[in-house]
Amino acid sequence: MEKKRSWACTFVLQVSLFIAFYLPLNLDQPQTSIYNSRKGTRTPLDVYFLSVRGGYRPLKQRALLLKQMEKVANMYKARFVVNISELGEDDPLTQNASRLFPPQKIPWYSTRVSKGREGGSFLEQINITCGKTLTVVGLDTGLLQDFMGPTSGFKNGQLNWLTETLEATTNSWIIVSGYHPVVICDKERVEAKQVYGALHNIFMKYGVNAYISRQGCNCHTVQDGVAYIGIADSIENEPLNSSNGRLALRNFHRDTVNDWFLLHRVGSLEITTYFVSSAGKIVNKAVIKQRGKVAM
Repeated sequence: MEKKRSWACTFVLQVSLFIAFYLPLNLDQPQTSIYNSRKGTRTPLDVYFLSVRGGYRPLKQRALLLKQMEKVANMYKARFVVNISELGEDDPLTQNASRLFPPQKIPWYSTRVSKGREGGSFLEQINITCGKTLTVVGLDTGLLQDFMGPTSGFKNGQLNWLTETLEATTNSWIIVSGYHPVVICDKERVEAKQVYGALHNIFMKYGVNAYISRQGCNCHTVQDGVAYIGIADSIENEPLNSSNGRLALRNFHRDTVNDWFLLHRVGSLEITTYFVSSAGKIVNKAVIKQRGKVAM
């Protein structure tokens, strides 16, 4: 009898150690499926759209990413896709998406970096509820490089168009997108090292909630109430939770298929952004409750 009791105690101790050490390690790695999150706080009036980092990908990786994006877009009835790219409509991801995303059903809007006078801007506005709208603006940041210094003053056609667009926007969530980041962080990509003041000041003045671009900091940072959301290159980095509440990055080998995109849920009271892997898992999320205030 004593041996049986000793064995049972040993078994209970082993299970307890397993729970104490193994589960916390796995809880740090979010594995929730994006297909399960639909049940949460979603309302019928929510508006969904996707954003992704464009550019070249190996055939297999590109196919996996686009197929996952198609499934998510269909499930959440996404209204459109914003592609963060230098090449606009010539971007390889955009060109290969047309079969899965018919333009008349789910249009793709691609940012562009022009070197001449011709711009590549876009504007999408959608009613949400009770007069509240979603305004998504695409900037051609190639035309702004001469004006993106920390204290630059400027007179520029693209910036004039942006200012006029924002002035005419009332009672709206405002999301601006562009290829170049407005906030650049230090080597650890945590603390803001450089802020392109002229553009940032426009965002603050006209109540822009978020700016989406290629990555300048860890997946998101907040400056003066504006949320800056960065999408990393397709192979090297993946967003992860960190102990201090910030988003951290893990480096992977070049041959690792490690791609992700963003699903944005826009409601009358908040915007929730889900960082989704090409396996359909939620890696992280950020919630903008008021102008640029982000809760993780």
